[in-house]
Amino acid sequence: MSHYPYLIIGGGMTAHAAVSSIRSIDNEKAIGVLCQEPYPPYLRPPLTKGLWKGRPVDRIWCRTESKKADVILGEKAVSLDIAQKRVLTDKGRTFSFEKLLIATGGRPRTLPFTDQEIIYYRDLADYYKLKEIVASAESFGVIGGGFIGTEITSCLSALGKKVSMIFLEEGIGRRIFPSELSLRLNNYFEQKGINLFPNQSVVGYRKEKNKQIILTSAGKELAFDCVIAGLGIIPNVELAKEAGIKTENGIIVNEQLQTNIEDIYAAGDVANFYNPQLGLWMRVEHEDNARKMGDYAGKAMAGHPQVYNHIPSFYSDFFSFSYESVGLADGNLAVIPFWNTDQSKGVLYYHNGSKLLGILLWNLAGKLPEARQLLNEAPSPDPHLLASKLSIS
Repeated sequence: MSHYPYLIIGGGMTAHAAVSSIRSIDNEKAIGVLCQEPYPPYLRPPLTKGLWKGRPVDRIWCRTESKKADVILGEKAVSLDIAQKRVLTDKGRTFSFEKLLIATGGRPRTLPFTDQEIIYYRDLADYYKLKEIVASAESFGVIGGGFIGTEITSCLSALGKKVSMIFLEEGIGRRIFPSELSLRLNNYFEQKGINLFPNQSVVGYRKEKNKQIILTSAGKELAFDCVIAGLGIIPNVELAKEAGIKTENGIIVNEQLQTNIEDIYAAGDVANFYNPQLGLWMRVEHEDNARKMGDYAGKAMAGHPQVYNHIPSFYSDFFSFSYESVGLADGNLAVIPFWNTDQSKGVLYYHNGSKLLGILLWNLAGKLPEARQLLNEAPSPDPHLLASKLSIS
């Protein structure tokens, strides 16, 4: 049995951030990181962005091992004994700990078809698999109109591939964007040669020779060389739940990112936390939150807890567009929009009628700190008041 004063389950950006912050306080005690993937911690955003635009894979590695951490690859935690402070892996090994961080992230949602070759795009192995296919395939079906769907579609289109998108909503990114912006993106994608199938789900799948055939809820039968899906993730809470840790849409943590069990913390995509600025319980699946929560959790594990009151942000880029958002960007919320003359740049304020909950910056680089500060000030969602807050230039 191996013993680690600090043990981390999960090998993503959250784990790396936690290791870094532990080492900023404690440079001596051993840290163990259990990575289910065969790769050490790496940056996930380049998988749908930079790697398709020429960024070398060598630049995505976090190099966690340089922080004097034991990074254990290809080993999954399958059982957690809270009383004995022990973790059992699928390789039959046992690891004991003094402080534990659960940063297990999530797994892709999948469609209920057997014998399928759909790529549920999420990790580095998926990138390698798709890159190999792209070398010879020409037609691609992308299921989902969210982050992964839009970014992968943009990358494949830029490579000259024929791409179709099938998604449940009326418009691209509709879960985030208001209807007007979402439908505007539909028009833009179609002008780029993308075939769109909005308001449709995938209800059937089969393989015929070297083609993958999908049937949509509107009766469309579509054939592709390759099908990719970005349907969101399911938080990996099973290990924690079976051990008696409180879960509800993720692992519940307090303001210092501790679970209901002493000395056990959770952070990143899997953690459900309360944000006092917004007055909301949140589970956030983006890089900014992964890094920040990992940093705070590591400090707490090393004996320097802080209140996690960070308002998470996220970003995306596809084709000629880029946007950043801080707080809650939900397409179902009321939105107060401000656009420049040609609508190439804008600021969208999301609110519930009484409270400002999120700000989205469309093609406005460098304004995120101002937007986060504005949310912290909690102004009234008054168009006249907000008109002077963030300039569009």
